[in-house]
Amino acid sequence: MGKVVALAGNPNVGKSTLFNELTGLKQHTGNWTGKTVESARGSYTYEGCRYEIVDLPGCYSLLSHSEEEEIARDYICFRQPDIVVVVCDATCLERSLCLALQVLEVAERVVVCVNLMDEAEKKKIYVRLNQLSEELGVPTVGITAREGRGLKGLFQIIQKLESENIGKRNAVTYPPVIERAIERLEPAVRWELGEEIDTHWICARLLDADNGLLKALENFTNKSFEQGDRIWEALADVKRELEEDGYTEELVEDTIAETFVRRSEEICGRVIQIGKENYDRRDRILDGIFASRLTGIPVMLLLLFLIFWLTICGANVPSQFLMKSFAKLEEILLTGAVNTGVPKSIYEPVIFGMYHVTSWVVAVMLPPMSIFFPLFTLLEDFGYLSRAAYNLDRCFQSCRACGKQALTMCMGFGCNAAGVTGCRIIDSPRERLIAVITNSFVPCNGRFPTILAMISLFIVGTDEGILSSFLSAVVLAGVIVLGIGVTLLVSAGLSRTILKGMPSSFALELPPYRMPQIGKVLIRSVFDRTLFVLGRAVVSAAPAGLLIWILANSSVGEISILEYCAQFLDPFARLMGLDGVILLAFILGLPANEIVLPIAAMLYLSKGTLMNLGEGVRLWEILVQNGWTASTAVSTILFSLMHWPCATTCQTIYKETKSMKWTLISILVPAVTGIVFCMGFTGLVHLCTKIIYL
Repeated sequence: MGKVVALAGNPNVGKSTLFNELTGLKQHTGNWTGKTVESARGSYTYEGCRYEIVDLPGCYSLLSHSEEEEIARDYICFRQPDIVVVVCDATCLERSLCLALQVLEVAERVVVCVNLMDEAEKKKIYVRLNQLSEELGVPTVGITAREGRGLKGLFQIIQKLESENIGKRNAVTYPPVIERAIERLEPAVRWELGEEIDTHWICARLLDADNGLLKALENFTNKSFEQGDRIWEALADVKRELEEDGYTEELVEDTIAETFVRRSEEICGRVIQIGKENYDRRDRILDGIFASRLTGIPVMLLLLFLIFWLTICGANVPSQFLMKSFAKLEEILLTGAVNTGVPKSIYEPVIFGMYHVTSWVVAVMLPPMSIFFPLFTLLEDFGYLSRAAYNLDRCFQSCRACGKQALTMCMGFGCNAAGVTGCRIIDSPRERLIAVITNSFVPCNGRFPTILAMISLFIVGTDEGILSSFLSAVVLAGVIVLGIGVTLLVSAGLSRTILKGMPSSFALELPPYRMPQIGKVLIRSVFDRTLFVLGRAVVSAAPAGLLIWILANSSVGEISILEYCAQFLDPFARLMGLDGVILLAFILGLPANEIVLPIAAMLYLSKGTLMNLGEGVRLWEILVQNGWTASTAVSTILFSLMHWPCATTCQTIYKETKSMKWTLISILVPAVTGIVFCMGFTGLVHLCTKIIYL
């Protein structure tokens, strides 16, 4: 294994961009041991030397207030990488330096890497790198990671540092009262820990009430630190003396944090020069549009509408092409199976069951995802998604939930499983559970086909054209707004019942606006999101297709098991404004929501396999002949919006929560909500009908 280089930095400083530029495809991801936060590692070779690059979670400090900060702190302090590269943002250096100063307390070999030099230059911000290096006592280098500029200079410095014998820097000096407390505490800490770890830093963290530090020390030293030990006794004595001097525990924390902030201000005052022009004028103008109280939410809804409209318009033709292609391939497979003498009992469940359902899922799911994910990623790269979260923050705070839930909700539009995974960014376990439970109230790509079919068949009309697609997108946007409203409503209900508590505060980073890199956006959205989500859907769809075929072709008396189940569910489904067939289709659509309507059509026509609705069979005629009305379509839209998450999302929920209890609650809450909404709507329709006829 080569030398280990750890990348540390605030969120949105380009740390992951630097990591991707260095490692390319030579990287792998997983989870940190015992944590849900993702770990990214890769390799980079420079002049024959191989380096292992570790991308630490983005964090604002090492004063450990979140899981990400604990991971970064423990890795730098206890794993002791050969080099720590602290990535800073040249456009707001003062904030980045707080973390850099804390890293300098812990690590011996540090390089401060000032990224986004191109954006700083555009904004007339000039960083005197040589003077910054003198102030910090460590090498500094300016780079533009997105363009790969400065990376060779970075590794030239890293190679030079490897051969130098460097000690820790006195990056900051605490106020005298804190320094005296550290001196009194150090002998006890040195007695227990020896010289392996910087005791000055450990003492400062203990005074800072870093409750997770002793547990990390126990794991590192294989010692148990309990009440009554020398460290605990010395810490209690020092804290008592501090309180006698008027320094409460909260005041000590504030004083230590303020020390880093003031030192950062002092350094930036010397090394940064700002031009006379309004360097942030463009960002201020755009924020006046995207993040103001007056226009922020309307613009957000407009962008949401445009994305859905483009997705609807662009997905129809490729979906039909894929369906026809898969149908031709099915004929080839069927002919081959018959000609080669494969038994009917084998090829029918495989071709008409597994293959048919899987190909349907791919044909329906792939085109919209290939449009939706790149468009969404473009907004993310542009810097808009943080503004959307800012706009919704007040709404989530009023529900006693976390404003970051707005970001995880946005992720759920593409795939609810991805949204659940994204809930890791929420520090509070209570608020993270609220976000996980309510994530399925925003429809993913798998639910769009059913919702769009109901909108086009029963609300807008079946005429094809720009006007029809425009109206469909308007109604779909309205459905999405309803889903957001239900998310807020249920979040408020959970925070006042089974997940009581007040909302926590958090720092929401508003990155500068950037021109998206189209090529990288396409690659990342297609490979990291579209194909990843599609792969998981296919894994669930194949066995589901086999099960559906078996149930459709197995009989109880003179009717199939599927028809028998539909009849059993029909009385309850009628109370919801549905019928037993569509409710059963939702249940069987658990592995993949895309197959709900094909299953319903198969049952209505008493077929033994899914129907290709694009060829010769008009879905509208099938549904109307079986008693469907506009009211039935609206109930179907409501239940499609609010019902249990798909199998892939359920698996992800269990993986993230490690609890069957919370997984079941995450299934029951949206299902019960959907049933209540459908019954309420159906009751209202019946009441209005009676009033009209009276």
